[in-house]
Amino acid sequence: MSGSLVVTLLYLVPLLIVFVLYGRRRRRREAQSRAQLAETVRSGISEPLTLHPVIDTNKCLGSGACVKACPEHSLGIVRGKAVLVQPDHCIGHGACETACPVEAITLVFGTEKRGIDIPHVKPTFETNVPGIYIAGELGGMGLIRKGVEQGARAIESIRKQKGRGDQLDVVIVGAGPAGLAASLAAKEAGLRYVTLEQEDGLGGSVYHFPRRKLAMTAPMKLPIIGKFNKYQISKEELLEFWNRVVRQTRLDIRFTERMETLTRSENGFMVKTTKNSYRTRNVLLAIGRRGTPRKLGVPGEEQPKVVYSLIDAEQYRGQHVLVVGGGDSAAEAALALAAERGTTVSLSSRGNDIFTRPKEKNRGALKDLAARGKVRVFLNANVRQIDGDSVTIDENGTDLTIKNDAVIVCAGGTLPTPMLKEIGVMVETYYGQAVPK
Repeated sequence: MSGSLVVTLLYLVPLLIVFVLYGRRRRRREAQSRAQLAETVRSGISEPLTLHPVIDTNKCLGSGACVKACPEHSLGIVRGKAVLVQPDHCIGHGACETACPVEAITLVFGTEKRGIDIPHVKPTFETNVPGIYIAGELGGMGLIRKGVEQGARAIESIRKQKGRGDQLDVVIVGAGPAGLAASLAAKEAGLRYVTLEQEDGLGGSVYHFPRRKLAMTAPMKLPIIGKFNKYQISKEELLEFWNRVVRQTRLDIRFTERMETLTRSENGFMVKTTKNSYRTRNVLLAIGRRGTPRKLGVPGEEQPKVVYSLIDAEQYRGQHVLVVGGGDSAAEAALALAAERGTTVSLSSRGNDIFTRPKEKNRGALKDLAARGKVRVFLNANVRQIDGDSVTIDENGTDLTIKNDAVIVCAGGTLPTPMLKEIGVMVETYYGQAVPK
């Protein structure tokens, strides 16, 4: 064997080994992506819930850069192309769009089957109704940094149209990213404002993220505060930062106060809430797309022990808790509660498909806990009445009363679309189109 051939082999053999190992690893990852996609289709959750990526397969090279960038592991590679394999995991971070080396990804709202209503807004974030502004997720932008930017820019427009007499300059509805930035901008501009938040804490959609979930993937710039140079931050860290900002700047945010009606008045609007009424020249809606929690409409629901999402399972340790709902959020809440020492968990579903609707992982875990008596499941059931220490449930026509310390309703939310249309705001339904930026 000649010396040149030996040298060639010394270079080629390691290179061949690298290619073989790379190919094997890629095939293994693609098999995992195929399995995830098949499970998604079987579970009937193949429709994304919010802002999500659409991949142009003619441009996609299958580099996997978007897969690595996605903090929610929503993307995978199938047949050499990027695919949204877990659509229900995607919460619109947008890191995939930035990471794609060939610009093959577009962020969109809605799909061909499931349209999403997006109000029409001008570049100033004013709707077709003068004085009504929309910023953030409700207007078609789910990214935190973009919501922050839009909230601040909306105030730049609003400050040119101040209130008269005892009118407020603006009522800001929602204390998520867009609402918080708008509140800071309003205070910086010396505007007369109040910010309404139906929850008992800051954050909007972020407030409802699971513990330790990655909340942001790019820096943002806040009025008064300046640039927040964090590329990755958890829910807890972000909420802690926002709460510190509110304390330092003394923002006028009125928690647990929900807007109920928005009507025109002389030279402005009247905003009626669960606690008060406000005359204002302008209204900025920064409420996100969770909307108002869908209620059960039963006696006793107004009690403090009834909430509409699970924030921290530990606070229910040792209590009797009823979860109401039939989807993944209800299943995950029941599983988290059952993991807490001494907690007695019941789950009430209006249908008989609680063991088929959630993802396979949740279904399997829920079935196991139900079989072991860790979670009591009521199917074809409706809550009839909530009392101080008990709940009455109608299961298949039979009333059952169970001991209860807390009720967690996981029944989704309703957007104010009818109210917007009633006051004349134009709303367009998007079926997978890119939302104008």
